[in-house]
Amino acid sequence: MSAELPSHRLQVALLQPEIAPNTGNIGRLCVASGTALHLVRPLGFVLSDRNLKRSGMDYWERLRVTVHDDDEAFFRSIEGARVWLFTSKGERSLWEADFVDGDVLVFGSETRGIGQSVRDRFSGRQVRIPQTADERCLNLSTAVGIGLYEALRQIRISRGENPSH
Repeated sequence: MSAELPSHRLQVALLQPEIAPNTGNIGRLCVASGTALHLVRPLGFVLSDRNLKRSGMDYWERLRVTVHDDDEAFFRSIEGARVWLFTSKGERSLWEADFVDGDVLVFGSETRGIGQSVRDRFSGRQVRIPQTADERCLNLSTAVGIGLYEALRQIRISRGENPSH
């Protein structure tokens, strides 16, 4: 049984993240999982923020990160890739999504989520992480971890690997 992840082409994108420690934690997650990260401006912090670096610790230098000036620049850069929006407004459960290698998992800002124009653009690609009724949402870094590892689990299955090993 191997506890190492095989290589993959999944990507994570944060649209207008606001809280440096969340982004630092997500950066660390992306390094540990071999996942590229996209940050889309405006950011609620500067990239040299000490809280960002502290959360990312010594991992930050190994992070494959691309910073985009706005939503349109980001979406142009991933043109042709399949996009999944993680939103508390999604009606499809995370467990109903069929992730494949090369997908881009998109998450919104901590206070505003993903804007309506982006949700309209990808109306068939919105998923919500199941949770107890009447709860608003999860912390951003927690949500990214859940979404990313569910996608990785599905990719392992599609490659014929046994996810219980």
